[in-house]
Amino acid sequence: MAEVVRMPKMSDTMTEGVIAKWHKQVGDKVNSGDLVAEIETDKATMDFESYQEGTLLYIGPKEGEAVAIDAVIAILGEPGEDFQALLSDAPQTEEVTEKKEVETSNSSETEAAPQSNVTPESLGVTVITMPLLSDTMTEGVIAQWNFKVGDTIKSDDSIADVETDKATMEVTAYADGTLLYVGLEAGEAAKVNDIIAIVGPAGTDVTPLLNQKPASASQAAPAEVKKEESKEEAPVTTENKSTDVADDSRVKASPLARKIAKDKGINLSEIKGSADGGRIVKKDVESYVPAAKSAPAASAPVATETKAITLPTFVGEERYTEVAVSQMRKTIARRLGESLFTAPHFYLTVSIDMENAMIARTQINEVAPVKVSFNDIVVKAVAVALKKHPAVNSSWKGDKIRFNEHTNIGVAMAVEDGLLVPVVRFADGKSLSHISAEVKDFAQKAKTKKLTPADWEGSTFTVSNLGMFGIDEFTSIINSPDGAILSVGAIQQVPVVKKGAVVPGNVMKLTLGCDHRVVDGATGAQFLQTLKALLENPVRLLA
Repeated sequence: MAEVVRMPKMSDTMTEGVIAKWHKQVGDKVNSGDLVAEIETDKATMDFESYQEGTLLYIGPKEGEAVAIDAVIAILGEPGEDFQALLSDAPQTEEVTEKKEVETSNSSETEAAPQSNVTPESLGVTVITMPLLSDTMTEGVIAQWNFKVGDTIKSDDSIADVETDKATMEVTAYADGTLLYVGLEAGEAAKVNDIIAIVGPAGTDVTPLLNQKPASASQAAPAEVKKEESKEEAPVTTENKSTDVADDSRVKASPLARKIAKDKGINLSEIKGSADGGRIVKKDVESYVPAAKSAPAASAPVATETKAITLPTFVGEERYTEVAVSQMRKTIARRLGESLFTAPHFYLTVSIDMENAMIARTQINEVAPVKVSFNDIVVKAVAVALKKHPAVNSSWKGDKIRFNEHTNIGVAMAVEDGLLVPVVRFADGKSLSHISAEVKDFAQKAKTKKLTPADWEGSTFTVSNLGMFGIDEFTSIINSPDGAILSVGAIQQVPVVKKGAVVPGNVMKLTLGCDHRVVDGATGAQFLQTLKALLENPVRLLA
């Protein structure tokens, strides 16, 4: 019976192959292991050997033509056998498939038609959708369900905890009744306004309501098929990779035969090939029985071992771990990408003599109710400086620029899943102790994912501090819609010049990132001069 020969996948990135050369012609006898053609892939030109036996009845593509993976390139069979049916099967199959799909879609439309008038009101149920829990949220992940299908729900019950892009928050039922339907499992994501649950009278059939949206199911099926197909292809890719071995030996052998011989430690020169021109194929290696070796022959492995010691071969294992992107990380990637590629950034750096600030902090902490950090001092100084330079405390609004008269300082905080920026509001009017207590409270909430939208919305300027990690200086991406961001480095002990003499000093570098649409270079420089004066003479912050 005739058998189809298809374009093989000979590399992990190959999508099509070009027939570089045919080594057989129509009518030729082909044995298993014979070299049939040379195929040019995206990485190399490789030998393609037959794994079937028979007479070559048909050759599809000509030399130099490109063929997609799995497309028919040749047919093998008995001399005179009719193979035309094999060439016409594929289109017929596609037509049948298309007809089935049309029939299925028509039948599904017919079935759905009578249910088109079903509404939650007509069934007496309440549909609970994924709520918009933050201004940047596009989807939420069900962290856990607090009830199961069949449980009685009250309107003020928290039916689930939802992980947003910034925190884990509760979803309230807002309806009395029985939990009739749960749309997704814990750990699964749903877009804002998608149905996640239905509450209503016990025993109510909500199937007609759910059947009005068959698109979700039909879209999910192809995705699953694609996943299964990719899993099935993986072993093929691996096998073909293993045959991709450079043939730099004078012995004529197929790549597969060469690999098997290498794995078994067999010298190919000792094997007699059975294919055309004495070419060694797989079956020759597998059936080879080594003869007793003479003394001179035994010396060859010794030389090989010496080479191996001179140039050892290290065999490693490629490994990796993939983790699903969290909602927080998705939002960080989207918003920072929008900021960097929308707002034209420029940066200004200044060095601060922190000697007086270090003395002042020690004195303040002797009487303050809470311990004040250098970051708290920077936040306070930034807020005071912004009152004198409102152009830096601004944001771009497209057709207008907003100059904020209040100073709400966002404090960037690293958490397990990414970055949060809670806001110290009206920081210019608060004491250092007040700012310190507020920032510590935010830090604790951020770690436990208890921050609310009111905690992170409304900043007019952002401070990002990596000094505690020993970073000398760095640049940050502006936290939109702010017009600027300050990057705070570590306090470094370096030699400085004072009154003409080189003495030990403590210097901290600040880098101001500005949106050039609202902040000009001179404006940013003047702000840094004021900030430098405040930090080098911190008593002015208490005035």
